Amino acid sequence: MSLTAPAPATHGTPAPAGAATVELRGLRRSFGTTTALDGLDLTVRPGELLALLGPSGCGKTTALRMLAGFEHPDSGEILVDGKDVTAVPAHRRDAGMVFQSYSLFPHLNALDNVAFGLRMRRVRTAERHTRAAELLDLVGLADKGDRFPHQLSGGQQQRVALARALALRPRVLLLDEPLSALDAKVRLTLREEIRRLQQDMGITTLFITHDQEEALSMADRVAVMRAGRLEQCAAPAELYARPATAFVAEFVGTMSRIPGRLRTADATVEVLGRRLPVDGPVPAAGDGAEVDVLVRPESVQVAADPGGAARVLATSFLGATVRVTVALGDGTRAKADLPAHAATALTAGAAVTLALPDRPVLVAPRPA
Repeated sequence: MSLTAPAPATHGTPAPAGAATVELRGLRRSFGTTTALDGLDLTVRPGELLALLGPSGCGKTTALRMLAGFEHPDSGEILVDGKDVTAVPAHRRDAGMVFQSYSLFPHLNALDNVAFGLRMRRVRTAERHTRAAELLDLVGLADKGDRFPHQLSGGQQQRVALARALALRPRVLLLDEPLSALDAKVRLTLREEIRRLQQDMGITTLFITHDQEEALSMADRVAVMRAGRLEQCAAPAELYARPATAFVAEFVGTMSRIPGRLRTADATVEVLGRRLPVDGPVPAAGDGAEVDVLVRPESVQVAADPGGAARVLATSFLGATVRVTVALGDGTRAKADLPAHAATALTAGAAVTLALPDRPVLVAPRPA
């Protein structure tokens, strides 16, 4: 699937006065010899939906569970509106959590599942049922209150879980990969619904996902994690267009590595027959060192050329665009996304030349 730079997500309404600021300061956590968090610093702004994105084992779920109060850091602090809640028990934190596995009570119907937390807080029966019914209506399940979990689809169960988390009017909403168990169509619908509800209610939200498209389409900002550390935190469009590290560049979206030669005197790189400025830090590899230039498919220009040293390996029709996979003279592969009308002559085996636009490029050391 091709990803293009998304428009930055924006709030439908300003964050309400009661929206919380969440700060994670220097969080560290180890499990035996495995380091889950290695000094994580992160701030979630009032009313913001911030997505934590990263590969399995990067520490994102550990960070979420610490904020919920289910895990405790070896060191570091968790603050909500400046108040240290690191040692506060989970049931005393003003946070609602939605799990990947729904975690509904099988012996309670949808209405009673939503009302459960209110019952634990000794809210009167009539009031909690009214509130639960309002929330079921909010998530599109007004007529499903008498259904038990086994009588609901996966998407409906997740809506009930979301309504249950919202019933206590939490100041912080925590979502732990809530859509990963759903099929693609339901996942798309529900992520749009979660985003709409979050914007309408203005709840500060931390959303955990390993799905980059999900993070880019839903979040105000995306925090990319790796090995317990924060690599970059930025708005989706900035993260995609200006990745801070090679890891972020290759983890978010599709990226090709094209061989280049570094010129440290003027911070440029020779690539595909031209010199381009290096975007960001210049690798300490020495003048003339072989490096990789990281480029998005939409930035690669491909033209049919009988004398070209590159060859088309394959094309994939993506609707308005065609993804062309090309082998360079040294065997390196690069991907290019072209308008469908511009790719008609680029059949497998065709000789081509490649070019890059005249703008700074991200450079990474060549893997050993």
